[in-house]
Formats: sequence, structure tokens, C-alpha cells
Amino acid sequence: MAMSILTRVTGGAAFVGMFLVTGWVLALASGQAAYDSYMGLLGSIPGKVVLFGFTVAIFLHLAGGFRHLMWDLGKGYSKGAASASAWAAMAFAIVASLVVWGLAAMMGAL
Repeated sequence: MAMSILTRVTGGAAFVGMFLVTGWVLALASGQAAYDSYMGLLGSIPGKVVLFGFTVAIFLHLAGGFRHLMWDLGKGYSKGAASASAWAAMAFAIVASLVVWGLAAMMGAL
């Protein structure tokens, strides 16, 4: 049940997070001063927290979609399999987000 709710919540979070991407594109098109201001906002501690949450939401929603795909194929309906796939989806989202942010840090993007 919790994973079902989280999948829906992360879908909404991903939708809202796309406004960040839209803001970035608009700032990019608006010139250097607007871009620098927007990047300053995203580069702040609160901005990075929001971006990390957006990253987790995208990966968790992706994993939830994969779970539903497996169910559409008739796999993973047992209570044990559903619980295991929920935990696996959450672990995947956290690990994948940490890997992406770790790579970004190693490349100097943070």
C-alpha cells in the first residue's frame, strides 16, 4: 500500500519538478544574468535538497512503473513478491540517486 501511494506521490513530484527544468530552460533563453541567478538558486543548499528530492522521485516513479509492467505481465502478485519489489524499488531509487549525485560531484557539477 505504501509503495502504491509513493508511486502516485512521486508522479506528482516529478510533474512539479519539471517546472524546475522549465525554469532552467527559460533562464537559459533569457540571457546570462537570468541564468546565473537561476543557477545560484538551484546551487543553494535548499535548491540542492529540492533537486535531490526530484532525483529520488524520478527514480522511484521509474521503479514503480517497472513493478506495474511486471504485474501487467502476470508476475509478482504474491504478497511476498510485492513486498520485496517495493523494497527493491525504494532501494534502487536511493542508490541510483546517490550514484547520480556522486558522479555529479566527482565531475565538479555541484
